[in-house]
Amino acid sequence: MTVQHIDTPVIVARDRDNVVVGEEIVRHRRATRLIHWSVAFTFIIALFSGMPIWSPLFGWMAYFVGGLEFARLIHPYAGVVFFIAAVVQFFHWLGDMHLREDQKGWLSGKALKYMRWERVEESGKYNGGQILYFWAVSLGAIGFLLSGIPMWFPLTFPSVLFREICILIHDITFILFFVGLVAHIYLGTAAEPGTFRAMTRGTVTRRWARFHHPGWYKEVTGEKK
Repeated sequence: MTVQHIDTPVIVARDRDNVVVGEEIVRHRRATRLIHWSVAFTFIIALFSGMPIWSPLFGWMAYFVGGLEFARLIHPYAGVVFFIAAVVQFFHWLGDMHLREDQKGWLSGKALKYMRWERVEESGKYNGGQILYFWAVSLGAIGFLLSGIPMWFPLTFPSVLFREICILIHDITFILFFVGLVAHIYLGTAAEPGTFRAMTRGTVTRRWARFHHPGWYKEVTGEKK
């Protein structure tokens, strides 16, 4: 009789948040992934219910949410739920979302360096670009809510000029938010293979971590080089 030995991955936990399982590193725990997808899902509902209201060119999108009248009905509620999810995400990630000294270069030339696929070594779990995007999303959620309320309750805000300004702010916020979202999706999928699994399985490979976040890789594994 032959006994087959199955190798068990070695689990190394330096602390609660830094866990290495064999050749994989835990990047996002279940709660983090759930919050992230809650924000994404509620934004999609708000997107598909809001675009048909914004322009007839996107009227076809209303069919995915039950028609134009239903889109008008649910859009503000979807926006409120999105804002709540964004607030939960804000406080969940806030501790990791402060620019360190070696990350402030993202406000100048470091972002261009990153887009040229050059190695950008920083400390921390997230790079400067991700931190700036986090703050942009948080501010965008506030912009959506504050500009959306006067449109939702027009009788409470009788000034036509004020409501027109709110509509303009809402539109500008959406355009900037959507551009950032497209970049976020691209960087999390096609541009950086192996990134998307961090938000599905919760883990990344050692190779991915060493290349994309070398500073964080050293913190998690304890390796010096």
